[in-house]
Amino acid sequence: MSEEMKKRIQSTFSKNKEAYVSSSTHNNQQDLNLITEWLNPEPNWKGLDLATGGGHVAREMSRWMDHVVASDLTKEMLENTARHLSNIKNLSYIIADVSSLPFLDESFDVVCCRIAPHHFSEPEKFINEAYRVLKPRGLFLMIDNTAPEDDHLDLFYNTFEQMRDSSHHRAWKVSEWKKMIQPAGFQLKRESKRKKTLPFRDWLERTLHDKNSQKLVEEYFLQAGPQASSYFSFVRKEGTLESFSIDEWMVLCQKI
Repeated sequence: MSEEMKKRIQSTFSKNKEAYVSSSTHNNQQDLNLITEWLNPEPNWKGLDLATGGGHVAREMSRWMDHVVASDLTKEMLENTARHLSNIKNLSYIIADVSSLPFLDESFDVVCCRIAPHHFSEPEKFINEAYRVLKPRGLFLMIDNTAPEDDHLDLFYNTFEQMRDSSHHRAWKVSEWKKMIQPAGFQLKRESKRKKTLPFRDWLERTLHDKNSQKLVEEYFLQAGPQASSYFSFVRKEGTLESFSIDEWMVLCQKI
């Protein structure tokens, strides 16, 4: 990951560390329960949560596994999460760049990464590093926002994400992710594509605090054509945007 991109990510998440801990999107227990269901973890497993953010996945994993490492690029974010989760004794915290993980080969039974890969400028390296640190037959579970397969909608989506968050690199299409995952050596075991509804103000204000910039993002939405309005399920009320929906992909892979 380039130094410029690292600085953008660290700046965004250090300023908004508390917002990610309390985010209703990231703290969705139904989502976390599904992770446990798909992994079906064993008590002696060692897990790694990449780009842990507010630590929601690491906390869930720690309930079922022997030990979990929560890693993040942003020191301030990780320190804040460690304070919130200080009562959990089988969690440890490591500052780490997903493109070059500070772990030995075959260290973990499970590697998870949720709602973060769209920030990664080198997704192939992220995938290869996840594969490297997994034990043979280890599981890799990823959840992230994905771009529509239609190029026009892809451009619309990634544009408003970058307007709202300068640390957003790219939300990839599912077809693009598959072209990265399978050559790395993973076997795709299970996948689910679903719509995720986001409250507009909560989503907007989590990372963007300047009122003029917020207005520009909202105007970009409101000026969208019927194709984008329909695909992203805009809900308007009295001239303002209340919510919209994006695509999210959940995938479970195994190291072979």
